Amino acid sequence: MIFGTVWDPGGHTLYGVTVKIRRADDKENKVRWEVYSNHTGEFAQRVPAGKADYIVWADLKGYKLPSGQKLKLPAPVPVHIDDDERADIGLHLDWQ
Repeated sequence: MIFGTVWDPGGHTLYGVTVKIRRADDKENKVRWEVYSNHTGEFAQRVPAGKADYIVWADLKGYKLPSGQKLKLPAPVPVHIDDDERADIGLHLDWQ
């Protein structure tokens, strides 16, 4: 399982952010899973058990803050799974 939290530059969690996940060996445009951050900024996705690498990123197209400021993810987050464990990550966004 990949479990994570989406954070804004001020350290606050963000609701409703689209999080996309793909296997690292897939083509860049092949999204395997798409989830959304909940009211506490958290998201979770079960992935197949076994050794694999994944890439996780926030798709911020159309995401608007009340302040009107725009956000960006500096870089996608790589995740390595060895068996059936849970990997905890954070998506720390910056101002655009």
